[in-house]
Amino acid sequence: MPQCVVIADDLTGANATGVLLKKMNYKAYTVMNTERIELSTLADCDCVLYPTDSRGVASEIAYNRVYNVCELLKSDEVKVYSKRIDSTLRGNLGSETDAMLDCLGEEYVAIVAPCFPSSGRIVAGGYMLVNGLPLHKTDIAIDPKTPVKISEAGVLFEQQSKYQVSTILMKDLMHGKHYLADLMKKCVEEGSRIITLDCVTQEDLDLIADAVITSKMKVVAVDPGVFTATLSRKLITPTQKKQKNKILAVVGSVNPNTTAQMEELWLSQRTHNEFVHTRELLESDERREQEIARVVKSILDECDRNIVSTVTGDGIYPENRIDFKPYMERYQCSMDDVTGIINHAFAEITYRIFKAEPTFLGLYTSGGDITVAVCQRFQTAGLDLKDEVLPLAAYGQFLKGEFEGIHIITKGGSQGGRDAINRCITYLKEKLYI
Repeated sequence: MPQCVVIADDLTGANATGVLLKKMNYKAYTVMNTERIELSTLADCDCVLYPTDSRGVASEIAYNRVYNVCELLKSDEVKVYSKRIDSTLRGNLGSETDAMLDCLGEEYVAIVAPCFPSSGRIVAGGYMLVNGLPLHKTDIAIDPKTPVKISEAGVLFEQQSKYQVSTILMKDLMHGKHYLADLMKKCVEEGSRIITLDCVTQEDLDLIADAVITSKMKVVAVDPGVFTATLSRKLITPTQKKQKNKILAVVGSVNPNTTAQMEELWLSQRTHNEFVHTRELLESDERREQEIARVVKSILDECDRNIVSTVTGDGIYPENRIDFKPYMERYQCSMDDVTGIINHAFAEITYRIFKAEPTFLGLYTSGGDITVAVCQRFQTAGLDLKDEVLPLAAYGQFLKGEFEGIHIITKGGSQGGRDAINRCITYLKEKLYI
């Protein structure tokens, strides 16, 4: 039987959440007619999603639809209950959340984390922002069917729900999962059954999910799908668990744009990064080998805990950048020769990681010289180009060689906006069904 039950207020929302769950290897069914489906049909799925088509109806009708579906689908085997709401807070937020709380019992609490980072929907200071604008300043305020004229998520739930609502702000997320778990329990002790939270990044959603698990509270996830997927990832093992494919990002560019892009990636996705001490690569053969081995070991030791690993040259920060002239004089060589030593060391790190851990099937490289060095070390005949991820970022697969078929995205270090690398990694995840 399903371990995750998602009740959505419309079909597109149900399917969008289902796709998020499918990307994490869960088997997800969208059910559109409970009268035509036998519960035994759901026995082999991990997640069931039911759209109630209740966004634009009267609140009483919405309550009844959600309550009846929840009554039908609830079971002792369910680990995650979700009330999927619109990403711009339209519809019967309060009455539909009330319906699930009433159906599941008084020990359940609604945790509202309504951000969708990749779509520009975030909550900061209690306010929903859409691409940086308060919700009430967007076209949603004049939506012909379900306008939203208030940007404060907590206020919307207070107006629509019969239950007491508490709001937890970003400042409270800074103290870790145990503090947040205790704060959630305090809100419940003081009478609240709905708790809305600030959330801006995927990191915030992971923290909120960890706090929920730490608190041991029974909860309903109320969100546009990303928090539900995050909580499911932490609580549910797919029935048909697949090999966890992994992605390695190898970044040697020192362009300031690369620094901003890597910091955005580290904020947006769970990663393990290891900085390469670039100077060590130039001091001697022995020290270069020691640095290569150190970085490889760090990535391999942590890769089971992370889908995405990053190997980054410490030169992305100005204080670590190297004056190549002393090395040119020491080795009586050109600047290209010196930078070539660095590029080939990065390529060697990449090769050893892929050789040691076969679940690395996705590769992102930043900087043309490093990309060339990696392709040479992997002895690939070339790239089978498939798509343009964004301008000057190409996606393809290795041709021939020991690692034929490896998925790779290459991008110039100076290209793209702040979210460019994050978008490339997300694209690779989709191609690898992560």
